[in-house]
Amino acid sequence: MMGTCQDGRRPAPWRLPCRQRPVAATVDRLPGVFMVRTVAAAAMAKRYARRMAIHSDASDDLRLFQTGQHACGYWPERQARDLVLDPHDPRLGALYPLALSWGFRRSGDLVYRPHCDHCRACVAVRIPIDAFVPDRSQRRCLARNADIEVRIVAAERSEEQLALYQRYLRHRHPGGGMDDHGAHEFDQFLIGRWSHGRFLELRQRMPDGRRGPLLAVAVTDIAAQALSAVYTFYDPDAGARGLGTLAILQQIAWARREGLRHLYLGYWIRGHQKMDYKRRFRPLQAYDGRHWRDFDDYLRQLGG
Repeated sequence: MMGTCQDGRRPAPWRLPCRQRPVAATVDRLPGVFMVRTVAAAAMAKRYARRMAIHSDASDDLRLFQTGQHACGYWPERQARDLVLDPHDPRLGALYPLALSWGFRRSGDLVYRPHCDHCRACVAVRIPIDAFVPDRSQRRCLARNADIEVRIVAAERSEEQLALYQRYLRHRHPGGGMDDHGAHEFDQFLIGRWSHGRFLELRQRMPDGRRGPLLAVAVTDIAAQALSAVYTFYDPDAGARGLGTLAILQQIAWARREGLRHLYLGYWIRGHQKMDYKRRFRPLQAYDGRHWRDFDDYLRQLGG
């Protein structure tokens, strides 16, 4: 069951959910009026459709849909829209790596990117793996967590993971419609039916060799030449460890071991304090709508 937006209303079933609530809209609830070709889409959407068709069957167009307006999950006073790849397209798994490179992101089985009428605050960012060097603060985070065991496991929900997820949501989003999330919501948001996902687990290593408590889970998609950080949840009582930062550092290490080129971090949001941590991973690249550029060059262009 879908929760409520920050303004208290329930989102229409064909809209992407408010992004402060990690619940993906389901394909079978999209109304017929939405499941038609978006002829009047913006030029940018048409450009994506053409470019993506090059990499698929040229006789079979790839469809993009634009959602109706919905409350923004980051700025409650704003309205948001998204572009969504046709969720019924059987090629989603093959197209997903390309979509990542064009600034899209996965939520459940939907692949979307913000496409708001008067706001461009959400900027897709990624880390070039070969060039990344941890800064002093990140090195301290690694040293502080020397007792952490890292395991990469199948993207299959366990009771332990679900319990940690629920604790995290109750702490981060109290009273926001997420308190009652259960197994269905966990699977709907985190485990895609077509994506190649894994769970990166962070556990405390016990002195006697016993399996320690689960402290964090970083849901990660494996794509051609890249990893994508989908969502991370962690023990709210272990804030001093910097588990969010540690999870990204371990995803970078994982990508480096596999010889992958990038780690996609989703969206850096200009002016939003909670999303500003992403700019601390350097070098960082930003997608300007056409090309990936050095993050600092991108900021200079914006005058920020």
